[in-house]
Amino acid sequence: MFWTILLATATGMRTMTAIAGICWVAYLGYLPVQGTWAFWTAKLVSVIVFTLLALGEYVGDTLPSTPSRRDWPLVLARVGFGVLVGVIVATVLEQPKAGGVILGVIGALIGTYGGYRVRMWGARVVGRDLPVAIVESALAVFFTVTALMHVYLENVTYSHPSLLNMPR
Repeated sequence: MFWTILLATATGMRTMTAIAGICWVAYLGYLPVQGTWAFWTAKLVSVIVFTLLALGEYVGDTLPSTPSRRDWPLVLARVGFGVLVGVIVATVLEQPKAGGVILGVIGALIGTYGGYRVRMWGARVVGRDLPVAIVESALAVFFTVTALMHVYLENVTYSHPSLLNMPR
């Protein structure tokens, strides 16, 4: 479940990226959410809604009028989605939901505050915020893809070990 922290860190950086990634992976059949409370993540409407929200967030984050991610309503939204992705991963891996909550909160706070500090430092070094914002968005996508790949592999390893037996 270590990868939950990375996934929630992506949520702290870009709120909708991790949940959009989860919806895509579940929709494509790589996360076994059927028969659980998280079944809705595998629906096409979830994929469309969260992908559009993530794309809108990428655009909105580059605008100078965007409020700081450190404003409490935005921090709470990031933490809330961090908890959501943590509990979804815990459900998929059949682990305690409390672990998903804790790791989701920790990762979201790392992404929110750590991402802010790194972005401000990068903007000072580069002299502009836009290139750093684009790199941060790409990094959130990278974290999401990496974490979901490992969650899938962990699920296959423990749920279906026979799939990993390769002929010699």
